[in-house]
Amino acid sequence: MRFSEYLGGLRGKRVAVVGAGVSNTPLIDALLGAEVDTVVCDRRRREELGEAAARFDEMGARLRLGDDYLEDLEADVIFRTPGLMPWIRELTEAVKRGAYLTSEMEAFFDVCPCDIIAVTGSDGKTTTTSIIAELLKKEGKTVHVGGNIGTPLLCMADDMRADDVVVLELSSFQLITMKKSPQIAVITNVSPNHLDIHKDVEEYIEAKRNIYSHQDSGGKVVLNLDNEATRGFAESARGEVLFFSRREKVQNGAYVENEAIYEAVDGNSEKIMLCCDIMLPGAHNVENYIAAFSAVRGRVNRGAMEETARTFLGVQHRIEFIRELRGVRYYNDSIASSPTRTIAGLRAFDKKVILIAGGKGKGIGFDDLGAEIARHVKTLVLTGMTKEMIREAVVNAPGYAGAPEIIMRDDFTDAVLAAAKSAQDGDIVLLSPACTSFDRFRNFEERGDKFKEVVRGLS
Repeated sequence: MRFSEYLGGLRGKRVAVVGAGVSNTPLIDALLGAEVDTVVCDRRRREELGEAAARFDEMGARLRLGDDYLEDLEADVIFRTPGLMPWIRELTEAVKRGAYLTSEMEAFFDVCPCDIIAVTGSDGKTTTTSIIAELLKKEGKTVHVGGNIGTPLLCMADDMRADDVVVLELSSFQLITMKKSPQIAVITNVSPNHLDIHKDVEEYIEAKRNIYSHQDSGGKVVLNLDNEATRGFAESARGEVLFFSRREKVQNGAYVENEAIYEAVDGNSEKIMLCCDIMLPGAHNVENYIAAFSAVRGRVNRGAMEETARTFLGVQHRIEFIRELRGVRYYNDSIASSPTRTIAGLRAFDKKVILIAGGKGKGIGFDDLGAEIARHVKTLVLTGMTKEMIREAVVNAPGYAGAPEIIMRDDFTDAVLAAAKSAQDGDIVLLSPACTSFDRFRNFEERGDKFKEVVRGLS
């Protein structure tokens, strides 16, 4: 089905779009352009939406804004924004009244004319998604990147060709209600995350599993053999299963042995490249590459794999090198909004770092992070709502004996300046917060941009 046909099928129905953010705005425009009866629902008030509210009004939308924006919602079709759980009272009551609950991403799966490779995981999904896209581009493919990154793709579907490839990063919030799976699904790893939003860890894990649960025998799922949760997913897969591992040789997929990456097909292995030739630092990026190599097996030649790994500089806010000043190197890892992600960032360097951490928690403990900080951090600068919790986890860690030095700062800019002041020639300053940014920033990108602004302003 083409997207234009999909829109035609909505004429005569009452359609509600919940959330007038980046991913849903093109959808709202398309619905109104197709003369679909559309109500735009957003918690923000009219003055907060600003020009967008006026534009939607002019195009003929009805607006439901403010705290009660979902109360007694009457609609035939509801497009849910990813951050809104499907089980909240207002949505479940609307469904009981006959509404069909969907999302921009679910609609895209209905109208996409080409193969989809989708990536999810607790850590590493953005970089792995970006690597897969780079590999396919190197092979000459037309690639469309979307989901949690890139551009909303639904309204672009009619311009895609059958031999294009779509590469998506999908979050648990997007996956929880998905009714279709991609042709190739990749799960980088699964560890407790977003427990401030999901009901429990079981719901979170099941949402991740949903990325491949609708595949048939022609589908393919790429799983992390080194991760207990993802290793177990193989039992319920209907299609082909490929594993990737840094610890063990695999029969089908990609693995690391003697500091080199190998591709395995039915037990027969061929070397692709040395791990040390990968441009991006850290063992976790080796994992991202072997996951990506497994995903594109049969689609990308080994030469393109090696060239991409040697030259790809990575993604913003993911151990992003900012500058070197007086022998001190500064790295932005603002994407690290969970303890496991920060642990991976610390292990990416072969020396102790000056770490800036803290923000808004996700309901996840910091004990494991505290032990890693005691081992891998020279000076710890804490800020944000969780600074006391992280400090306590470090001080109580088994390996803590008065080091690292811990500096507490209420203001984020002051925290960055304190880290810079403590740094000496040869040091590394790393922003890797282990928490979300929502105590003071709109998102991790804004936090990372502020870090870069302060660092670039150092003299």
